[in-house]
Parts: sequence; structure tokens; C-alpha cells
Amino acid sequence: MKEIGFIFDLDGVIVDTAKYHYLAWKNLADQLGFEFTHEHNELFKGVSRKKCLEILLEIGKVEASQDQFDAWMIEKNVDYLAYIEKMKESEILPDVPRILNFLKENNFPIGLGSASKNARHILEKVNLIHFFDVIVDGNNVTKAKPDPQVFLIAAEVLEVNAEKCVVFEDAIAGVQAANNAEMISIGIGDAEILSHADYNFDDFTQIDTPFLTKLINSLA
Repeated sequence: MKEIGFIFDLDGVIVDTAKYHYLAWKNLADQLGFEFTHEHNELFKGVSRKKCLEILLEIGKVEASQDQFDAWMIEKNVDYLAYIEKMKESEILPDVPRILNFLKENNFPIGLGSASKNARHILEKVNLIHFFDVIVDGNNVTKAKPDPQVFLIAAEVLEVNAEKCVVFEDAIAGVQAANNAEMISIGIGDAEILSHADYNFDDFTQIDTPFLTKLINSLA
């Protein structure tokens, strides 16, 4: 077993694809004849596509057959993929490459734990995929966050004990999933919203080398 591992969520942590999810869901809501707001979109953070569509239909009070539900799932994803096809390295959130470089240079195993079924493709588009030793996404899990499944699978493949893993998350459900896995949780975003995280930072620009070194030493 390796000593310490680091696991990253994708959306809102490495890149901000939330805006593209919002546009794709809004396009579907417009088609179905009701308003989908940024406030509604907050309910979708860290949630699977299937659950998102269930919430969307509840918001619009729309009923659907299973065939129609499945068709809308596909339609939304096709719309979303059209947006992410245009993604570039400039969309990586501030200082994420610095943190990844530090971890890679110090030979720490790095994993991705995301609900997105498009995670691998997005990492390829922004040229970060080479940093990751394992990618666990919506194609590999059956349970959504706050269930810890995605992180536990990543830890197992990384060959790191769960309690020696550090998770970077921007969503309440993601922080809960990390905590449920008994991993160290670092909230990226509003500290009040992510108050259950072990550590909080607005973004990666606030995470310096002394903090990482101290954290690593505490886990060693």
C-alpha cells in the first residue's frame, strides 16, 4: 500500500463546467416550457445526471415515460458535449496545475472521483489527464455522492488506505462523501456552505506548499 493519496472532484474543482451544465439544462427546461434559474442549478452540484433530470422535472412539474426520460437524458448530454468540445486549457481553475505538479513531483498517487460521465474527455480537452493515476467517474459507480463509493473505489485502485486519502471537493454532497469514506476533506469554495469539510479554501491560490507539507506530515 502507498502511504498517502490525493483525490480530486472535477466540476468546480479542476474546471468550471457547471456553466455548461446549466446552459444545457436550461435549454431543456426552455424546450419543456418552464424557467430554470441559477438558484435551481445549485441543487445539481455533485449530483448524477439521472438525479438532475428528476429534479428538473420536479421543478417544472413535468411527467415523463421512461422512454421520454431516457431521451431527454441523451439530449441534455449531447447539448453539454457540444459545449465542452470547445474547452481549452484556459478554463482550468487558478493554480490547479501548480498543485498537481507539486503532488506529481513528489510521487503522490493522484485520482479523480467525479459524478461526470464525461470526466476523462474533459481532462483530455484541457490537457491534464496525464496527472491522474486513476479516473473514477459516473461510468464506474452505481451510487451517487454523498455515498462514498466513488472515493473508495479511487482509493482502492490507488492502493491507499481511505484514512490516508485527501479529497478536494466543491459540493456539499462531495464533502459528505469524503467524510463518509473517513478521508480528509478539503472544501474548495464558500466555507459556510462547505462547513463540514476538514479544511476550507476559496480556491487553490490559497493552498500553499507549507500547508500541503504540514498536511502530508500529519498523515505520514
